[in-house]
Amino acid sequence: MINKKKSNEFVKFFKNYTLTLSSTVDKINLKYLHEAANLILKTIKKNKFIYVCGNGGSAAIANHYICDYFKGLSKYTNLKAKIKSLNSDSYLISAISNDIAYDQIFKLQAERYMNKDDILILISSSGNSKNIKEVLRFCNKKKLRTIGFSNFSGGYLAKHANISIHSKIDNYGIGEDINHILMHLLMQFIAKSNLNTNRKKIIL
Repeated sequence: MINKKKSNEFVKFFKNYTLTLSSTVDKINLKYLHEAANLILKTIKKNKFIYVCGNGGSAAIANHYICDYFKGLSKYTNLKAKIKSLNSDSYLISAISNDIAYDQIFKLQAERYMNKDDILILISSSGNSKNIKEVLRFCNKKKLRTIGFSNFSGGYLAKHANISIHSKIDNYGIGEDINHILMHLLMQFIAKSNLNTNRKKIIL
């Protein structure tokens, strides 16, 4: 049995966590979020590739993009997104890390895969991971468009991504929650704006 004091502590923590998450989301610049939706949609319609990357929990979010944008959009719309995670090939990542350097794992893939009008979505709580900075420098040099999702102070990513979506929160869990929520939000917005006439049922 959980005693009343412990139960009250949990309720207090729960309310504080969700309130902090909600208040942080409310402060996000919606102009940039809308720009991100437009760029993603434009890239899909041009039959170009969307690439995603991140580290740790952000890598998990990056990989989740594939499910929602590859399968999810196909379920509700006629859009056929070409999307690939630079985190998905573990054998390649281990080879680059072991034989070259871990900070090159995304850049080397971007050099081989990315072409004109492709875009890269980067997810990083700190915005300062070396491998994120390396691939972002490459994209900027090659004039490839980027969307950055960052937390904390935003770091290098917030300053140098073409479209920077920054949620100022010094909590990894809440920051990752927000980045994941925004991933779903953008996909559902794009789906609702491009519904197949035979697929009128969507969550919102």
